[in-house]
Amino acid sequence: MTPITVHTGTMVPLDIANIDTDQIIPKQFLTGVTRQGYGKHLFHDWRYLDQHEQVLNPEFNLNNPLYSGASVLLTRENFGCGSSREHAPWALIDFGITVIIAPSFADIFYGNAINNSMLPICLSSAECDLLFAQVRANAQQTLTVDLAAQQVICGELIMSFEIADHHKQNLLKGLDAIGQTLEYRNDIAAFEQAQPSWI
Repeated sequence: MTPITVHTGTMVPLDIANIDTDQIIPKQFLTGVTRQGYGKHLFHDWRYLDQHEQVLNPEFNLNNPLYSGASVLLTRENFGCGSSREHAPWALIDFGITVIIAPSFADIFYGNAINNSMLPICLSSAECDLLFAQVRANAQQTLTVDLAAQQVICGELIMSFEIADHHKQNLLKGLDAIGQTLEYRNDIAAFEQAQPSWI
């Protein structure tokens, strides 16, 4: 996985609360066997005006050229509620999203995001309001996340966020659960060598 230390990018605002995983990536697209290719189906029911994904909805912010190339999704509380599908962070990452900022996240989505090297950041509703105001005033306003310092910097705004230390370390090192285990490969090998042979 790709480590996250300092990330700078522009924001795309999605001012909607309780966005569930069925909206993030509808069930009919969960057919692939790899993590790639889901980005084109992200927010399918909102991004497209037809079922064949040929006609973009011009009113949806992810289709707005002003926000093209944004890598930070700014949204509202309880993001990622619904089912536990890991395809939701896969679709967001495949689309180009590295950081999501919201007042709160569904627990399973939060864990899936961390495990896929995407950083979910909880800020207060008031702080999110300030960021929404910034991006509405200037769609190209950049935002910087310093994970080590646990800070979000946007123009003159500097906001701190909390993150569990083990999540922080995994993101800084680019580790998923398997990578975490492999950090102890020497200890595991020594333990195995010390075990009696049953052959």
